[in-house]
Amino acid sequence: MFHRLRWFLLGPPLPTQQEHLERLSNPKALAVFSPDALSSIAYANQEIYLGLIVAGSAALALSFPISLAIVGLLIILSLSYFQTIQGYPTGGGSYIVARENLGTGFGLVAAAALLLDYLLTAAVSLSAAVAAISSAFPVLWNYRVLLALLFLILITLINLRGVRETGNLISVPVYGFILSYFALLAFGFFQIIRGDLVAVERSIIPAAQPLSLFLILHTFSTGCTALTGIEAISNGIPAFRPPEARNAGKTLIVMAVIMGGLFLGSIGLTQFLGVTAVPQETILSALARQVFGNGILHLIIQITTMGILVVAANTSFAGFPRVASILAKDRFLPRQFLALGDRLVFSNGILFLALACGFLIIIFNADSHRLVPLFAVGAFLAFLLSQTGMVFHWKRTREPGWQVKLFLNLIGAVLTGITLLVVGITKFLDGAWISILLIALLFFVFGKIRTHYEEVARQLSLQKQRPLPANANPNETLRIIIPVSGVHNGVVEAVRNAQSITSNICAVYVELEPGAGEKLAQKWQEWFPNITLEMVPSPYRSIVGPFLDYLDEKDREQHDGQLAAVLIPEFIPAKWWQSFLHNQTAWSIKLALLYRRRRLGFQRMIIDVPIHLQQ
Repeated sequence: MFHRLRWFLLGPPLPTQQEHLERLSNPKALAVFSPDALSSIAYANQEIYLGLIVAGSAALALSFPISLAIVGLLIILSLSYFQTIQGYPTGGGSYIVARENLGTGFGLVAAAALLLDYLLTAAVSLSAAVAAISSAFPVLWNYRVLLALLFLILITLINLRGVRETGNLISVPVYGFILSYFALLAFGFFQIIRGDLVAVERSIIPAAQPLSLFLILHTFSTGCTALTGIEAISNGIPAFRPPEARNAGKTLIVMAVIMGGLFLGSIGLTQFLGVTAVPQETILSALARQVFGNGILHLIIQITTMGILVVAANTSFAGFPRVASILAKDRFLPRQFLALGDRLVFSNGILFLALACGFLIIIFNADSHRLVPLFAVGAFLAFLLSQTGMVFHWKRTREPGWQVKLFLNLIGAVLTGITLLVVGITKFLDGAWISILLIALLFFVFGKIRTHYEEVARQLSLQKQRPLPANANPNETLRIIIPVSGVHNGVVEAVRNAQSITSNICAVYVELEPGAGEKLAQKWQEWFPNITLEMVPSPYRSIVGPFLDYLDEKDREQHDGQLAAVLIPEFIPAKWWQSFLHNQTAWSIKLALLYRRRRLGFQRMIIDVPIHLQQ
């Protein structure tokens, strides 16, 4: 029953050999990686409006100049990240660029900022989606947390189905949003040219506080949330079809042009028409209402806005698991983030992001205005470190035309540094301090995890070991099979225990990727030349299932009716929290063997060899 439901929701498992078929065409890649950037006009416009309206309706005249400054920054960032894509054609996110050019410490700061930015972007997008649909149906506002969580479950399931299916499913809301908003802008400006739509005099809204430089800078910093998501394409280059870097660069430019056009056009039209919003209505809803009236076209705008904001979280679901997998590969995050799921996506990263995002939605009551001050700091800190790293990259490599490329990234670094300073100062008390604290906490966690893995590697090192001699135990009655993941101190202990019982020993390595066991086989021959090592392919990247199938096959080959015993080396961490840093494969195999024995009546001996880790 569970497997049927899982297949219905997520689809059947995909073999590793099909990974190249999951690559994205440029239109689908635009749908997967651009929703955050494109949809940010919904809440960035709203934040600019809310930031200025406190100084009275007259202050709204600054909306367009502020939007021009933000679009100028967008152009610089887009050109800068275009250079990043060319410099790191296999994927050049902030972590990789900062780590290779500025050092591991700066790389981890960039990674922490980027992961936090992805998390907050997902929470803000889903909360803003509820605000958009509530503008059309105000009765839904009281159920905003529930609706946001339902949207979160939906986007999580879509991403667990795989990259290609994600592109197929979210293309409709993404391109529906683009077409509907360009239609809104075109129709609005066309009516203005014809004289059918004229500016109305804004109702006088008294100033709650004076217009000051600090207020203008604060509004600019909140409007800069429109720039989140620019880096997503440079993180996801491996998801593109060949030539990956060229296709990623083209998609980035297209995304920037569309985003800039929508952002400037919507704010320009809003300001020209003198649009103001009523309570519990977004400024874009008020604009659509003034252009289209209260009919079906206004409803379409609100539905497409909700749709793009829901799938805007997909940028986070595409980027967060990839960055987490790279950190896990470098041993700064638990190894579980490195594993590909049944549908060739980093499902553990997707599920972790969903849980963390749901927690934020509940804590902040699905209010995007309360969440926005938190996430611009992470985005611009990642921007700054990435662009600074690229400056050192071009200076070091001196590729053809490096001076121009260095200049572009230098401009990007300077501008993002200034913006980060403005955002940090003006939004510090609004919640930016929380982001700074969380980035520091993540940096500390990365260090603790890396220290643990290095200590485990030291304890499992074979430097003080010698290859075991041939087994002199004459007993061959009992067959022992040992599942192994490598050649280390724990495996030596397991083999030594097995040799004390019998000479009929076989080790099994489940090969998750084709060719992954070649180096292991060579090392195994050096250390255990008298013990057979069997390679079991796993096309669907599962360990337990192929191992159990191997046991059944070997048992059928025996004529004495006796089942092989399974000797399992199991790591026992020194501290409880360290258990979360290991895959618990030994525990999974034991559980599966116990379940099969109870269900089928098998009497298979299970020998557990605990390996106690220190510290």
